[in-house]
Amino acid sequence: MESVLHEDRVFNPPESFRKTAHINSMEAYREMHRKSIEDPESFWGEAAGSLHWYRKWDRVLDDSEAPFFKWFVGGRTNICHNAVDRWAEGDKAGKKAIVWEGEPGDQRVLTYADLKREVSRFANVLKSLGIRKGDTIAIYLPMIPELAVAVLACARIGAVHSVIFAGFSAESIKDRVLDASSKMVITGDGGWRRGSVLPLKSVVDQGVRECDCVEHVLVVPRNPGGERMECEMQDDRDVWYDEAAATVSDDCPCEEMDAEDLLFLLYTSGSTGKPKGIMHTVGGYGVYTYLTSKYIFDLQEDDVYWCTADIGWITGHSYIVYGPMQNGSTVLMYEGAPNHPDPGRFWDLVDKHQATIFYTAPTAIRAFMKWGDEWVDKYKLDSLRLLGTVGEPINPEAWMWYHRKVGKERCPIVDTWWQTETGGVLLSPLPGVTPTKPGSATLPFFGVDPAVLNPAGEEVSTGLLAIRQPWPGILRGIWGDAERFKQTYWCNWDGKYYFPGDGARRDDDGYFWVVGRVDDVVNVSGHRIGTAELESVFVEHSNVAECAVIGVPHEIKGQGLVAFVLLRGTDADGSDELRKELNNLVAEKIGKFARPEKIIFSADLPKTRSGKIMRRLLRDIATGNALGNVTTLADPGVVESLKKKYSS
Repeated sequence: MESVLHEDRVFNPPESFRKTAHINSMEAYREMHRKSIEDPESFWGEAAGSLHWYRKWDRVLDDSEAPFFKWFVGGRTNICHNAVDRWAEGDKAGKKAIVWEGEPGDQRVLTYADLKREVSRFANVLKSLGIRKGDTIAIYLPMIPELAVAVLACARIGAVHSVIFAGFSAESIKDRVLDASSKMVITGDGGWRRGSVLPLKSVVDQGVRECDCVEHVLVVPRNPGGERMECEMQDDRDVWYDEAAATVSDDCPCEEMDAEDLLFLLYTSGSTGKPKGIMHTVGGYGVYTYLTSKYIFDLQEDDVYWCTADIGWITGHSYIVYGPMQNGSTVLMYEGAPNHPDPGRFWDLVDKHQATIFYTAPTAIRAFMKWGDEWVDKYKLDSLRLLGTVGEPINPEAWMWYHRKVGKERCPIVDTWWQTETGGVLLSPLPGVTPTKPGSATLPFFGVDPAVLNPAGEEVSTGLLAIRQPWPGILRGIWGDAERFKQTYWCNWDGKYYFPGDGARRDDDGYFWVVGRVDDVVNVSGHRIGTAELESVFVEHSNVAECAVIGVPHEIKGQGLVAFVLLRGTDADGSDELRKELNNLVAEKIGKFARPEKIIFSADLPKTRSGKIMRRLLRDIATGNALGNVTTLADPGVVESLKKKYSS
């Protein structure tokens, strides 16, 4: 693989931020990282000591059955106790735990004392319906406080939660419920998205029609104490949460959990079409999310922390619920779309709730750019002190826009790289320490020992990203498929390295640049280039907000390129002159060989509801293949529009 981008801009941490940061010198970082690699048992044992354990572990790491690693062997704890009870029973009882705003503007606040009562009550409802330690529960809820409460309630009693993003289809629910043999589904009577009510209960009804394992569907009202949204209830199966909650106590002791007990399953799409149930356990995941949250976001006592992800994704699990709450932080949650009722909604929320930390995805940042600077410029955003990105590599120009427009050139940016499988962040700047470069995830977190290798296992400047040794948050397997786990993540280099499936390069300063998925590499005239880097070149043009590049068969080059381009503002129709400018830009930045065969201007791209571009569908459009399932797209109509544009 070749790398085509070179970035010389460097931004040092602001002195005002560095002074109060938990870690505020490169020397301190280097020494802590060295210890974490050379003596991981001592390092992670010390980190785990900051949390509550019913019984201390006998051994920090057991790697005797690698790659099935075990952490904090023999230790007993409860992650809900560490996230809720520690604060509810101390001097933080009255501190805000969750500040929530619904899309229509309704608001709720839960202190840590409130949260303990709500979680305990929810846990007792689950127990009253026959749920016991080890049972799996599917959760299909909108971004309301009860989603966080339900997750924590499962953890409290040792039930395994399997959260399904409340935008997935009935078929997706069925696949996940059956694979995990979920005994219950928790859903809502509805939720709000872009001014419309989401009929969640009816989607669940379709999804569990053939799921005999489901004994109950627990329905949470979107408006507690208010009018219920219309939905059908099945007498012998469905239960209204508020009615059940009225009959139980709000006192529920935490279950003592073994560190290696299963905490949750989270499903990711697999290349075979069958979703992979990623397994995370109580102890290692808890310690890792606690420490990454503390240091990467530099969490301080008065922070109002906002991660814009949905709890249905790993980002929400790790960095809305478990990580920040184990640090006793105040978490901001928002139910709806970022552009409802207008594209200034996120910035209005920042100002209204005085958010200090803002963590979002590059695809959202590019959408903000497309909507226009005026929507950001209307707001002060003076409460913000730290910005973050997550989900995919961020192109340098989007990073710069984020730095200038949202951070006002005073907020450090933590560009984080990690996956569902890793449990938490693996590569990231530390905001009080690391000089940042736009587009680079910079350096590894503690306990993470990355390398860039070629297929022979030799270190190279650009190649395959690999991780040398385990860290506490690493996945424990794929549910019900140990062989698939080994073949997917430990298939290279004699199984000695974790392989995340990403390409990367390492620069002269030792910084890591993730260049995208290995399966998103195009081979043009013998040059293997990651599509993420190609897309960054297009976004350098002042008129371009976002771009997706795919490879298509070419008789001479092997593969040719097709670029799908979104323009800033409301204009979706680019000119031949703009095509010429973009071709010239590619020729200048990469070379004439990389100029695309076609440039398609569009009003949107096929994206999942989490904002990820479905390049597979773009390849199907370009090659004329039959299109797969489009029901999980944010806007399925985009596909037909692009088909017409491509063929015209």
